[in-house]
Amino acid sequence: MQKAVFCWSGGKDSAFALYRALSSGEFEILALLTTINSAFSRVSMHGVREELMDLQAKQIGIPLYKVYIPEVCTNEEYEKQMEEAMLFWKEKDVSHIIFGDIFLEDLKRYREEKLKKVEMKAVFPLWKEDTTELLSDFLKLGFKTMICSGSCKNINENIVGETLTEEIVGNMSPGTDPCGENGEFHTFVYAGPIFRSELEIACTEKVVKFYKVKKETEGKIEEEEVGYWFADIKLKE
Repeated sequence: MQKAVFCWSGGKDSAFALYRALSSGEFEILALLTTINSAFSRVSMHGVREELMDLQAKQIGIPLYKVYIPEVCTNEEYEKQMEEAMLFWKEKDVSHIIFGDIFLEDLKRYREEKLKKVEMKAVFPLWKEDTTELLSDFLKLGFKTMICSGSCKNINENIVGETLTEEIVGNMSPGTDPCGENGEFHTFVYAGPIFRSELEIACTEKVVKFYKVKKETEGKIEEEEVGYWFADIKLKE
C-alpha cells in the first residue's frame, strides 16, 4: 500500500475523492493537508473556521496537517510553503498527493509539475467524470454538505448557508457547474460514509465581500470588482 497525503479543502469534491481513494485500498492516507489563512484562522476562499476543520478531520479519523499562509499571499510564498510541506511528507515515505480536481487541465498540469520537482506523484480520483453524475452519486451515498461560499454571479443570499441538493444547483445561475469546478461555489461536508458521526452545524450569519481582481482583456490588464457570499458556520449549541 502506497503512502499518500490528501490535499484537503473540506468540501464535496475533496470528500468524494477521499472516499474513492480509501475505497480503492491502494493508499494509506497519513494526513489531510489544508491551507489556513493565518490572519483569520479560516480556510482560504471557503471561509470555514479552523476549529471546524479540526472537528471534521476528527470525525473522518485522519489527522489534519495545516499550512498557514498570510492574508495577502504571493504565488511565490504559497509555492515555497507547499514545497516545504511536500518535502516534510516525502521524508516520511509519502510518494503520492491526492486531489479532488475534476476537469481543469491547467490546474492538473500545475500540480503535476510542482510535485515532479520533489519526485512525488499526483492522483486525481474524480478526473474527467461528468459533474452532474458526480453530484448525484455523492448525494446518493449519503454525503451532506453546506454551501459555505460562492460568487455573487452564481449564487445569492438564499443559497449560501444551505445544504447542497440537486434542486439548489438548478436554482443557481445558468452555466454554473454542478460541482462548482470553476470556483462558482464551495462547500463544507458535515456527514457521509467517511464520517464516524454527523457534525451538527448551522449557518449563523451571511456576509458578502468584494474583492479587486486583475483581468486580461484583449491584451490589456483591467481591474474588476467581484463579490462573494460567505456563510459563517458554527456547531449548533
